[in-house]
Amino acid sequence: MYLFSDRLYRKDEIALNDNQKQVIFTTIDNETILDWLNVHGFPESFIEDIQNEDQSIAYEFNTKFRLIILKYFVEDEEDELLYEDENVVIIVTDTTLLFLSRDMRIIKHITTKLFKRYDQRDSLEYITYTIIDIMVDKTMNIIDRIDDHLEEIEDRIFAEDLDEQEVQKSLYFARRTLNRITKLSVQSNDVVNKIYNHFTAETRQKLKYEFIDLKEHLSFSINESKSYLDRTGYLQNLLMGFMSNRMNQAMQRLAAISLIFLPLTFLVGVYGMNFDFMPELKWKYGYFAVWGVNLIVAWLIYRWLRQKKWI
Repeated sequence: MYLFSDRLYRKDEIALNDNQKQVIFTTIDNETILDWLNVHGFPESFIEDIQNEDQSIAYEFNTKFRLIILKYFVEDEEDELLYEDENVVIIVTDTTLLFLSRDMRIIKHITTKLFKRYDQRDSLEYITYTIIDIMVDKTMNIIDRIDDHLEEIEDRIFAEDLDEQEVQKSLYFARRTLNRITKLSVQSNDVVNKIYNHFTAETRQKLKYEFIDLKEHLSFSINESKSYLDRTGYLQNLLMGFMSNRMNQAMQRLAAISLIFLPLTFLVGVYGMNFDFMPELKWKYGYFAVWGVNLIVAWLIYRWLRQKKWI
């Protein structure tokens, strides 16, 4: 568990104090937090919602608390371009901000970034903005990383040692991640608007430019992820066209080889017929003449195919 107050603490157990401002980061299944929620009258259905892994992005508001559920992207072990989204829960009361997640990697990342920006004079509303901004910046970094990989993939498509299966796999995971980022960024943008609109007029005035910047970053994420999603489609078409061209070249070479041997097969078939009156059969140089004709025909066809750039 992490606690931001006058400084950053890390303890196994922290006694929550409703009489002072506290910003707490911990896991969703922390018993101390669950007991605190029960003591403060949070309904059982509310606790079930924040513990539900399939809970979608949401914002709830009443006189006691604000509930914000967002998505944080975590790199999957299967591939460096595949990111899975994990729920993060932010609960804000008059004196307490709780940040809950199942994944300690998320908690460590957010606390590390927040520690660099935290000032004990910051209001809970400003800290809420800061946490969301850190998450949005992480998403933008993922998009930039995918952009760099798409550049590499485009170069790999034209490489001699192209691994089609590996490139297809990378493009599939990139598309899957970008599609997810686009969808969730749109939902996050709606939640950010609701958060800002439910602030008091004074708070909205103080945080006006911060939330304008935050919404611009979200718009950037939406537009860029859509753009790169289109680019992955272009690269897939490019890869398929390149593979089709290589297949056509292989078939062209096979057709060229067949074309060389076709007249030779005809000649062999002619002289393989069982007729008594075939003058070449009694000729002393007939065997060598047939070989000569075969070689000349094959050479002429080969030269013609070379001119046509079939081989």
